Amino acid sequence: MSTGSGDDKVLVAGIGNIFLGDDGFGVETVRVLSGRQLPGQVEVLDIGVRGVHLAYQVLDGYGTLVLVDAIARGGEPGTLYVIEHEEHAVQGAEPVPMDGHRMTPDAVLALLGTLSAGTGGQVPRRILVVGCEPASVEERLGLSPAVAEAVPRAVRLIEELLDPGTTGGPGLRSLAPGAPAATGGATEDAAR
Repeated sequence: MSTGSGDDKVLVAGIGNIFLGDDGFGVETVRVLSGRQLPGQVEVLDIGVRGVHLAYQVLDGYGTLVLVDAIARGGEPGTLYVIEHEEHAVQGAEPVPMDGHRMTPDAVLALLGTLSAGTGGQVPRRILVVGCEPASVEERLGLSPAVAEAVPRAVRLIEELLDPGTTGGPGLRSLAPGAPAATGGATEDAAR
């Protein structure tokens, strides 16, 4: 459980369906991460396919949200991505069809924007997605070799992002200056 005020609380949420191969990347990454020593203001949750639960959980007051998920962006399987969403992208998000068991990060963020407007809850100041390029999201248990090898790298990447020593205080370090802009109000860094 995290300690601290809402402004410095960080939620790291693993998203994905473990029955769809590499879609379980986020769940496996937060499983490993939860066994590590993390700053006191960081809470790590295995959300799995419970995207609606995640949206309501975030309304409890977090300054930063880190979503961990498999994300197909056309790279080599096992490629890691860090995507930073801008607040206005959440606030002005278009409504998406609700499917409680197949909510992508975009769908969760759109729901979060709707819920915060309706309840007066606050959207986190900063939202990052740590993603991994999947090899296969076909029906099966277990990660592909390339994605399984990416899990420890993703854990180290998240630990670096969470390291308060790199920012001089609680929260997340900044992304590399000059990271290329991606569409949809996001900044992206890729690591392999």
